[in-house]
Amino acid sequence: MTQTPWKQLVAAYQQPRRASAVWQLVNSVGSYLVLWCALAWAVTVSWWLALPLAVLAGALLVRVFIIFHDCGHGSFFASKRANDFWGLVTGVLTFTPYDHWRGKHAIHHGTTGNLDKRGVGDVWTMTVREYESSGWWRRLCYRVMRNPIVLLGVIPLLMFVVEHRVPNRRSNAREQRSVWVTTFSVLAMGTVASLLIGFLPYLILQLTILAVAGAIGVWLFYSQHQFDEAYWQRNEEWDFEDAAIRGSAFLRLPRVLQWFTGNIGYHHIHHLNSRIPNYNLQGCHDSHPAFQGVKPLTLWGSLRAFSLKLWDEASGELIRFRDLARIRNRSFA
Repeated sequence: MTQTPWKQLVAAYQQPRRASAVWQLVNSVGSYLVLWCALAWAVTVSWWLALPLAVLAGALLVRVFIIFHDCGHGSFFASKRANDFWGLVTGVLTFTPYDHWRGKHAIHHGTTGNLDKRGVGDVWTMTVREYESSGWWRRLCYRVMRNPIVLLGVIPLLMFVVEHRVPNRRSNAREQRSVWVTTFSVLAMGTVASLLIGFLPYLILQLTILAVAGAIGVWLFYSQHQFDEAYWQRNEEWDFEDAAIRGSAFLRLPRVLQWFTGNIGYHHIHHLNSRIPNYNLQGCHDSHPAFQGVKPLTLWGSLRAFSLKLWDEASGELIRFRDLARIRNRSFA
């Protein structure tokens, strides 16, 4: 990939298209709001009708989050003002403070795959050496945090409902302000919805939506950086292009899942140039053999990735906990 003039290849695809952006707002944000209206009616009829609609709304909220994500990269619209406005709006809908998230996510893009710069905007990943030298409590915490049930079911709700409600003291004033603006907006939105359909129905529906969206979001983020043949290097050996192409998976999904996830399966393209809006990612991928030659991660492979737990620097691969015995035997050989 280093021999390919990728900056010239992707230049045409990083130009936002207003018509595509507006249409995505209509079919994503518009559909999500329509679904909430349907939920307000369905909950008065039957929970058996309301809960499936809430699951659908959760899946659609993932697509809304991708719009939020693109606004944070300044790629959805050509106008910074439009990106910031819709980033704020979609941030409220997804319970995510726009400026606060944008700052942390920018760090993720500049450090993904770098073993010496882990800890911000990524999934907690230990090396075999770090794990083996840790005490029992740290090992237990790590095992709990890497458990798929915790990763997909507990952490997303804690992050969207609790963590995003209070600013980090180390954040700058703008980021802290965005947390409070989003929190108060979420409370106002929840109050209005509670007055219309009742507090308990709103709480159940909203938590269901966030749980579904959060699980899908964590699955995407996790599997696209924690997969077989993933890329991790120490800082002196780390390379941006290799980290993008080899350390960010091309997740090939069925067409309907690709739509709901806003083309983010083309994650290798996104990490190569984050200014490419989601509606241009597939076109960029299809434009050159250098991109098409990237080995795709299948749906099954993305689920299998949850068994990978530790980075083994000696072999340059992610391993499972059960592989530790083999590695210990290798050390004594």
